[in-house]
Amino acid sequence: MYGKAFAPEYQGALTTLSVNSSLVDVLAAGTEQLAAAERAGARGEVARSGLAVAEAHRRLGQVGDADRAWKASYRAAREAGDTAAMAWALWSGGTLARQRGAFPLAWRLLGLAAEFGERGGDIVVRGYSLAGMAETGRIQGDYEAVGALHEQLLAEARKRGEARHTVWALEGIAQIHRNTGSYDTAYAMFEEAAEIAGRADDRRGHAWALRGLADIVSVRDGDAERALDLLAEAEVTCREMNLSSALAYNHKMRGNVLYRDGRYAEARDVYTQALAEFRAMSEPRGEALSRLGLAKSLAHLGHDLDDTAAELADLAEVLERIGLRHARQMVARAQAEFGIPTHTDAHTDAGADVRTAPVPDTGTRTGNEPSVHSSALAAADTATTTATATPTPGTPATTVAETDTAAVAGTPATAPTGTEVRR
Repeated sequence: MYGKAFAPEYQGALTTLSVNSSLVDVLAAGTEQLAAAERAGARGEVARSGLAVAEAHRRLGQVGDADRAWKASYRAAREAGDTAAMAWALWSGGTLARQRGAFPLAWRLLGLAAEFGERGGDIVVRGYSLAGMAETGRIQGDYEAVGALHEQLLAEARKRGEARHTVWALEGIAQIHRNTGSYDTAYAMFEEAAEIAGRADDRRGHAWALRGLADIVSVRDGDAERALDLLAEAEVTCREMNLSSALAYNHKMRGNVLYRDGRYAEARDVYTQALAEFRAMSEPRGEALSRLGLAKSLAHLGHDLDDTAAELADLAEVLERIGLRHARQMVARAQAEFGIPTHTDAHTDAGADVRTAPVPDTGTRTGNEPSVHSSALAAADTATTTATATPTPGTPATTVAETDTAAVAGTPATAPTGTEVRR
C-alpha cells in the first residue's frame, strides 16, 4: 500500500539524497551543488539546492543559517520565475518560523506556500504547507480548529500511498488524542505510524513514533523501563542522522518518564541536559518545557518553594506570550500540584487568543481571485511579526520584533527563536 519514504525537499541534482541521509551529508552536498549552480548562473538550480541547504541547517538547529538560506532560495526561485520553487522556499521559511516560536509568521508563510503550490501545480508542496499549518495550530493547542485538517491530510496521504505524509498525520492526530486523554487511541495511532515508517524506511518518522509510544507507555501504563527502552532505540536514529531537535525532545521525554517514576534526581539531570540542548538551538518551546520539568524535579528534591513559584509564574507568562495553550495548562497543573496560588485574569484563560490565523480553505480556486503573486506576496514582503525570546531563569522575558519576508528581499533577520522541528 505504501511505497518507500522519499524526501521531496531534496530536488534538482540532489534527488539522489534519501529521507534517511545524514543531515551533515545533506548540508555538504547541498552546499557544493549550490556553489556550482551559482557559478553556472542557473537560478532555478540555485533555488532547489538552496532549499536543501536551508532544511539541513534548520533540522540541525542552525536557525540563523537556515533563515538566510531559505530567503536566498526564495529570491533565486522568484528570479527564475519558478512558482513551485518559491512555494518550497516559503514552506521552509514557515516551518522555521514555527520552530522559532513566531506563530503569526508561520501561519502567513505557510499559507502563502500553499497558495503558491496550488498556482504552481505542485500538489506535494501544497500538501506539506497545509500540513505545516495544521501542525502549527496543533502545537498551539487549538485542536478543534485543526483536527479536521489533520484528518483530511491523513486521508489524502493514505489515498496516494505516501508513507512519510501518512506517518506525519498519524503522529499529529495521535498527539491530539494523547493531550486530550484518549491514551488507547493515541497508542494505536503511534503504533501504526511506527509500523508504516518501519516498512517505508522512514527512520525520522519511526523515531518520533517511538517517542510517542514511550510517552503513552509511561503515562498510561506506568512502565518506565519499557518507555526508556523505546526512547533509547529512538535516540540511536537521532544521533546517526544528526537530528538535533528530535534528540533534545527525546531527552526531554526521558526526563518526563523518570519524573513520573519518582526518580527526581535522574529527571533533574536529564532535564538540565535537554534545556542546554534547546538553548543551543534557540527553541523556546522545548526550553520552556524543560524548565518546567526541571522546576518540578527540583521542588520534589527540596528546592525553595518561593523560587519554584517564581519560576512557574515566569514560565506561565512566557507560554502565554508564545501562544501555547496545552503547555500553559501544564504549568497551571504544576502550580496546583505544589499548592502555589495563581492570579486569575484574562491571560490565564487557556482558551484566550491562541489562534493567530484561520484554518485555510482547501477547496479548488476559481481563478478569479487577485493574483497571489501581487497581493499575497506584497503583504508578505511588508508584514512584521513579534516573537517571544524565552529568558533564562531570573531574567525578564523580552519581545523581539522581526521583519518577515521583507527579509526575503535582503533585510537581515534578528536572532530567531523556536519550537519543535517535526519534519
